[in-house]
Amino acid sequence: MIKPSIIDDIKMAMDIVEVVSDFVNLKKSGSSLKGLSPFTAEKTPSFYVVPSKGIFKCFSSGKGGDAITFVMEFDGLSYIEALKYLAVKYNIAIEEEIQTDEIQAAQNQRESLYIVLKYASNYFQKMLKSNEEGKSIGLTYFKERGFSDEVIESFNLGYSLNVWNNFYQEGLKKGLTKENLEAAGLVISKENKVYDRFRGRVMFPIQNVTGKTIAFGARVLSSDASKNQPKYLNSPESQLYNKSKILYGLFQSRQQIRQDNNCYLVEGYTDVISMHQIGVKNVVSSSGTALTGDQVKLIRRYTQNVTVLYDGDAPGIRASLRGIDILLEGGLNVRAITFPDGEDPDSYSKKLGATAFNHFLIEGAVDFIKFKTSILIEGIKDDPIKKAGVARDIVESISKISDSIKRSVYLKECSALLHISEEILIAEHNKILITNKHFNQRGSQNVEASVSLPLELDEIEATDYSKIIAYQEKESIRVLLNYGDEIIQKSNNRRIKLWDYFIGESEDIEFIHPTYNKIFSLMIQRNNKKLPLNIEYFLSIEDPEIQKTVIELCAPKYEISEFWREKYQIEVPLEEDFIKDVTYSNILRFKFRVIQHLIEVQNEKLKTAMEGEIDSLLDEISDLKQTEMEIAKILGNVTVK
Repeated sequence: MIKPSIIDDIKMAMDIVEVVSDFVNLKKSGSSLKGLSPFTAEKTPSFYVVPSKGIFKCFSSGKGGDAITFVMEFDGLSYIEALKYLAVKYNIAIEEEIQTDEIQAAQNQRESLYIVLKYASNYFQKMLKSNEEGKSIGLTYFKERGFSDEVIESFNLGYSLNVWNNFYQEGLKKGLTKENLEAAGLVISKENKVYDRFRGRVMFPIQNVTGKTIAFGARVLSSDASKNQPKYLNSPESQLYNKSKILYGLFQSRQQIRQDNNCYLVEGYTDVISMHQIGVKNVVSSSGTALTGDQVKLIRRYTQNVTVLYDGDAPGIRASLRGIDILLEGGLNVRAITFPDGEDPDSYSKKLGATAFNHFLIEGAVDFIKFKTSILIEGIKDDPIKKAGVARDIVESISKISDSIKRSVYLKECSALLHISEEILIAEHNKILITNKHFNQRGSQNVEASVSLPLELDEIEATDYSKIIAYQEKESIRVLLNYGDEIIQKSNNRRIKLWDYFIGESEDIEFIHPTYNKIFSLMIQRNNKKLPLNIEYFLSIEDPEIQKTVIELCAPKYEISEFWREKYQIEVPLEEDFIKDVTYSNILRFKFRVIQHLIEVQNEKLKTAMEGEIDSLLDEISDLKQTEMEIAKILGNVTVK
């Protein structure tokens, strides 16, 4: 376990904007920052970070919390794993626990796999740099590829000895178990024998976006090891590794991708490393697999611009064009580059050198319409049937774009390139949209439900007093969470906080909604101890309902446009400018709704009352109606007698 004092140090050091910005491209929005949700495939930003409160809120998925919660949600980490990640980020030392058999047995499966894979990565690096076989075969191979010591270290490259079970035996000596080694895909158990999965291969650790090793890619080098063996071998999928959700090199490239606002997409591991070696560091690889929607979401967290690099192989390019549609469907702006025949990013970067290669990338990139047209139109000559097929294929790609203006521009460009009437292309485009309309609803079933809060007031029936009261309770808690410690009045050298004002005006009010009642009770306890009503305290409570409710009520759903004040000189009053009036009005409405509810309850009792009870009930109803009228006059309401 991590010492409480270390946890406190981490919480004091962490900055929600710094942490989230490592994974999400944020833009200023009033007093908050916003971006596209990293949890759903949304096209319009609904993900907010509130620096002043140290929280994030994703209205698309319902997720919310502090920096620790974000890291946990983003990468599926445990609380301890998230703390360790943040400790590394902020250079806070955490003593590593010795992994005895007892401690390792107590770890959950995910943590055990991380431990095993970290050990494996360190072991393979050691073999590359210190073992004679590793140096003569593995290190020599990397040096022949032109990889520097710095880039080898950056990507944690390694080597697995060409021995049946050397890694397995060494792992057992370090206290690792056969079950965990096998679950991590590092060893294979067959016919009562256990042997290393990767033998005689250079090792490419595959890391998640937080830098943790989750799998390996491996290339065979030794001629003996290559007999009846595939040239490239990847780890099998595991609890940590799903190849459709991982991009190789993203951990090393993410900052540069955000800085350059563009991501180069290549095919192999060595393509990524070679481009880093030559100075192009905003590059990732799909690791030789067909591009997936989940991988597109990963790219979109850092940029909306992607440039796909294709080897100079026309049949291969045609086979991989589907990837462009997936990128477009994911809301990305797509450009493409084709290398000369027989060349790939690795070979061509070495041939040209850094300056010329960078110039080639800039000058060679074309938008996907020109690229796809040039590829598909090649070889069809004047065949009208094939030309119609090309047009339909390109219009199908354009239909994947969600932005209607972009679609219009691309249809015009397609018309000019293929010499086909724009009206005809538009008609075909509309036909495709209508046919595929049901696909526009996909994903809506997968949105995680948010905390169950009452509806907005205008969505509640006027006679549904239980929901109306819950709404007023919600508003009271929201105001107290956001402004409870604000000084709203100074009198006789006494500074009155909003909390004190609220308590003084609502002594006879009791909360009915269980979650709001819990929060209010905790507020009373905090106030009695003269502690602040800060959000951090409520987020530290191990109660998911309280945590979600607090995030929901503290995250802004709307921001005032900066242009209203700065450009048009339109002053928009903010809630905090008249918070005392807001609080007083809310308390009155709260009381008003409670009284209406009590009148309804007493009227129901009246229907079945005994003769001796009727007069008493009528008196109570009369008193309640009198109070209702008095509050209504203050609020400016009109109440039916």
